[in-house]
Amino acid sequence: MDPTNKPKGPSPHYSLYQREVFRKGGEDGILPNFSVHPDELAESTKNKLNDRGYFYANSNAGLGWTERANREAFYKWRIIPRMLVDTNTRDLTTTIFGHKIPAPIMFAPIGINKLYSPKGELIPAKIAGELGIPYCLSTAASQPMEAVAAANDEGASVKNESNSVHSYDGPNGGDAKSPRFFQLYMGHDDEVTLSLLERAWKNGFDVLMLTVDTWQLGWRPTDINIGNYIFYYPPGETGNELGKSDPVFMRKYGEALKEDSGKWIDSHVWHGKAHTWEKIPWLIEQWKRISNGRPFVIKGIQCVEDAQKALEVGCDGIVVTNHAGRQVDGAVGSLEVLPEIASAVGNKMTIIFDSGIRTGSDVFKALALGAHVVEVGRLFRVVWGMAHEGEAGCRHVMKSLLADLDITMTVAGYQSISKDVNRNALKYNPYGIPPSKGEHAKL
Repeated sequence: MDPTNKPKGPSPHYSLYQREVFRKGGEDGILPNFSVHPDELAESTKNKLNDRGYFYANSNAGLGWTERANREAFYKWRIIPRMLVDTNTRDLTTTIFGHKIPAPIMFAPIGINKLYSPKGELIPAKIAGELGIPYCLSTAASQPMEAVAAANDEGASVKNESNSVHSYDGPNGGDAKSPRFFQLYMGHDDEVTLSLLERAWKNGFDVLMLTVDTWQLGWRPTDINIGNYIFYYPPGETGNELGKSDPVFMRKYGEALKEDSGKWIDSHVWHGKAHTWEKIPWLIEQWKRISNGRPFVIKGIQCVEDAQKALEVGCDGIVVTNHAGRQVDGAVGSLEVLPEIASAVGNKMTIIFDSGIRTGSDVFKALALGAHVVEVGRLFRVVWGMAHEGEAGCRHVMKSLLADLDITMTVAGYQSISKDVNRNALKYNPYGIPPSKGEHAKL
């Protein structure tokens, strides 16, 4: 890993982060404080969080078979390495909704980040700004929208090789320095919904992502076992921050919130009252009006029929996800359905993939099967890293993932994400099952 005389490419040499870690270990005796092997990282998180934080981050629906299906789907697709390819520079760059970004990775929307670190969403928002990759804020956040936007801009304000790749010349209501999106859990009070959209646009969140697979939380036995719903625990503050900072919600429901700490989450987030396709054109119309036409995305698509319906009603993109296996037990793995969805609508709308990403090879496979960008979040790296060392931990796991992807491109012989990574880079093998957890070299 000679760092000298490296030709400058379209994207940074993320692979050099490996050398940086090796150098610190060899020359200074400074080793990482935790493993970034996904299995070990998940296990060591147990020692960093209390039961509520750990189980909320790691609980799956039912028996956890959907989460397992997510991982098994990745095992069945194998990368075909190519030799003697000039990969001295790699092009990991892509464009999503007008934003040129240095790598096809974004921060997934994750709720209640204060369960994992006192600063909550301010940490991943800042790291996303440092890297120049999109950050998506959840309606179930534990920090006000305005504070998260400021943290994202803070991270982006110090220019480096990664975030300098980002460019965008479209409309943005908050003069954002880095790409950021807003994920909406839509309640049934349209006035509150419109207030959230107005705030999002004003604070520089220029893509709206509606989640449609979580009108209420799935049946998660490990959360049931400990009554794990932070909103009901005194003092009833954590998880209400987005609602308490919203002027319309507080005007209409502030007194009710004093009496019931679940008023925000139960009535306006995970309310258990499903919307239907008939409501979507209204939401799209309102967002386009507020944002001067910026994109609208539906999150939670798992079949071709729903992907086509999303296209018909006017969505600009979809997120192919099963909520990381946390909603419906025994469902299809997200990667299983990605190829057919991509074949049906991939050249007509943006496809973001979510659910099951652990490594750079996973990112590669999802892109090869038709995703334009992948999300990483709760059950993968962001939460686990943040739980270990806050800002430093989140930064370490994200830089490690970028290095892993960059190195995979190098050693597998693929120079460009957009030109070379496609279905021809993979071979499908329907046989076998992934190795069990723990079947790897470890200390």
